[in-house]
Amino acid sequence: MPAKTLIIGASGQIGTELTLKLREIHGNNNIIASDIREGSEELMASGPFEIANAMDYGQIAGLIEKHQIEEVYLMAAMLSATGEKAPMKAWALNMDSLFHVLNLAKDKKIKKVFWPSSIAVFGPSTPKENTPQTTIMEPTTVYGISKQTGERWCNYYHKKYGVDVRSIRYPGIISYKTLPGGGTTDYAVEIFHEAVKEGKYTSFLNASTSLPMMFMEDAIKATVEIMKAPFEAIKVRSSYNLAAMSFTPAILAEEIKKHIPAFQISYDPDFRQDIADSWPSKIDDSAAREDWGWSHDFDISALTEAMLSGVQSQLVK
Repeated sequence: MPAKTLIIGASGQIGTELTLKLREIHGNNNIIASDIREGSEELMASGPFEIANAMDYGQIAGLIEKHQIEEVYLMAAMLSATGEKAPMKAWALNMDSLFHVLNLAKDKKIKKVFWPSSIAVFGPSTPKENTPQTTIMEPTTVYGISKQTGERWCNYYHKKYGVDVRSIRYPGIISYKTLPGGGTTDYAVEIFHEAVKEGKYTSFLNASTSLPMMFMEDAIKATVEIMKAPFEAIKVRSSYNLAAMSFTPAILAEEIKKHIPAFQISYDPDFRQDIADSWPSKIDDSAAREDWGWSHDFDISALTEAMLSGVQSQLVK
């Protein structure tokens, strides 16, 4: 019988699609979705949903007891760009929610935890090309600081208490199904919507800003696979580097022009440019590939086709 699973932050960009995928694999009633607000119609109709505040230990513990939860995916977080506008709120949400779940695992209330980290853990002093799994990490955003700190606590709880916590450092995630939630890589989602609707887009990052990116299907695949891997295969208990492709706004625009020749891009960098400049341009994820067999399916060409097709189909509805 599949383990009963709780997804905290199920209404967010990744949480929504992760919930639907896990329900497809394990059955709707075995995956309990929760968030502080209701999610999309598709999410709400697909299975059980509970309103819960990730910062409220009592609410999370109550859900785990009520539904006899064994595994938790903690997807609730305040992302990089939004977090810079409310640093203390971002720190509180990102850290308190993690401690609640780690402590529930330490107390044997749950058996397994997934917690996402991010390329935001890296900073200006980190090697930008082929960023190693273990390297200098001096993040410059509250989001990155909270994720780096979270990685250290995950590793601590594993070593000290044997908590089975698993994590990957997500690059920029691109999806047409759910709008992005205030991250520095959001341009790579917005550009497709504007290309289809307006035929033009103004990027908030400059033309030559190269960042690691990934299509949502690959991000979900990685999340499912790391949780499925045998306990002993997971050798990194802080967080694994994860990569698929890297590109700049200019390169992505050229790819879009292959499908929409009249598409035009302009550039008006804002405060997110400084954040992007502090992040790696390409990631070395060989540890994830060796330890639990990670491999990506989508390159920039397949990503562009899938995104344009997905956005167009949404407009037809």
